[in-house]
Amino acid sequence: MYPKIGDLLFMSVDSGDEKEAVIQYKSRIADMDEDSFLIEIPMQEGTGHLKRLFIGDELSIYFMTEGGIKNYFNSYVFGFKDDVIRMVRIRKPEPDSISKIQRRSFLRVNAELEVAVKTDKMIRFVARTYDVGGGGLSFYCDANQRIEEEEGLSCWVLVPYKNGSIEHVPFTGEVVRIKVLENGRKIVMVKFTLIADMERQKLIRYCFERQFEFRR
Repeated sequence: MYPKIGDLLFMSVDSGDEKEAVIQYKSRIADMDEDSFLIEIPMQEGTGHLKRLFIGDELSIYFMTEGGIKNYFNSYVFGFKDDVIRMVRIRKPEPDSISKIQRRSFLRVNAELEVAVKTDKMIRFVARTYDVGGGGLSFYCDANQRIEEEEGLSCWVLVPYKNGSIEHVPFTGEVVRIKVLENGRKIVMVKFTLIADMERQKLIRYCFERQFEFRR
């Protein structure tokens, strides 16, 4: 069962930053069509601060139904509409994907893709991703690789599709967190700071193909 126009949605945003991912926002459904909900600009609960969203941002959402039951689903931003107010267009989930069990998984999927990295210090190397999504990705790097949190990166990632085609997706990003593994290697978590909408959609398409494979 879908929420209705006027219903509140409560959501968190996957930015690749664990601190950001636990902040909760709320928004109201202003309109809907066959494949999307149009929602008001989300507002942070407790502070009233508005949350600026970007195309490709991945959202974990719930809405309340009778009896105080929380209904959860995942979605992502794929457009905007300017009317009396500015609205955010988010993908309407499949009905059977709405669950009464909380899930913290976003559209990001585990994937080992080749990514070419250039740091602000002009250090260049090629790595393999740990996961990818519309809002960012993580990649492995060696223990001796000099890379720091908040550092800017210029990259491209090689994205293969089920039909055999391959895309090079360029982006710039910022390191939001570095996790050191037991073997000394690192997982570098990156949020996109500049990526063309068309390139972001290529990654989202790849994520949905992967999710479909996982479900099968």
